[in-house]
Amino acid sequence: MKTTAILWFVSCMLLLAGCGSVPVTGRKQLSLVSNSEVLTLSLQQYDEFMKSAPVSTDKVNTAIVQRVGRNIANAVETYLKNNGYGDQLQDYAWEFNLVKSTDVNAFCMPGGKIVVYEGILPYTQNETGLAVVMGHEVAHAVAKHSNERMSQQLATQYGTAAVGAVLGNASAGVQQAAAVAIGLGSQYGILLPYSRKQELEADQLGLIFMAMAGYDPNQAVGFWQRMSQNGGGTPEFMSTHPSDQTRISQIQKDLPEALKYYKGGTTSSGNAKTSNQWKF
Repeated sequence: MKTTAILWFVSCMLLLAGCGSVPVTGRKQLSLVSNSEVLTLSLQQYDEFMKSAPVSTDKVNTAIVQRVGRNIANAVETYLKNNGYGDQLQDYAWEFNLVKSTDVNAFCMPGGKIVVYEGILPYTQNETGLAVVMGHEVAHAVAKHSNERMSQQLATQYGTAAVGAVLGNASAGVQQAAAVAIGLGSQYGILLPYSRKQELEADQLGLIFMAMAGYDPNQAVGFWQRMSQNGGGTPEFMSTHPSDQTRISQIQKDLPEALKYYKGGTTSSGNAKTSNQWKF
């Protein structure tokens, strides 16, 4: 009981110490790390990655990645400026890169540093499919999911430290057992579910952002169905990403809201070149 009370107290103090909200969804999120700290760390990691990454020599697809990324970033910045989030625009210095790799992947660093791997292009198939990926990655940046994950890690450490103080007089065996239990509870009960929640939120925001930029969000279902054929074996409860079926089902539920932002724009007509030289 004493342990639970202290954990509850620490959690309340952390929530009071830093709380923000995600644009569009309005979800409250823990924010214990400053934007400047996160941006500094992420820029260092991004620079190191780009120094060693084999940048794609495919000029056509590189141009498409940059065009789609810029279309979505412009639409998002307009939305933020017009809806009271203009002060956040200074946090973004957008970059969109295509790297030569057969990995089926893309990632986003805080501040808008987005990298797309060539291996995902056979799944995107065209510019609209690529907009699904880019919208998702832009969403991670706008929702400041990296800040939130770092804050959750800090909160978990603080909670574990508090319990350690309570059990200071207990036997070493009890302390070790408590540490293991708290570690597993934090990992599978807090950190991973939050990561899955962030991924689904990025899907939701990504649909809206691609729609704002004139790309048809209906195409997201087909993209994720193709991605599901890529396989995977990690059980959902132990994964930082939702299962394919969970993701597709939630996207279908989110589509009506996203379609409110879709005006049937003309930016979605281009086709991303695919090639059978890529191996999976």
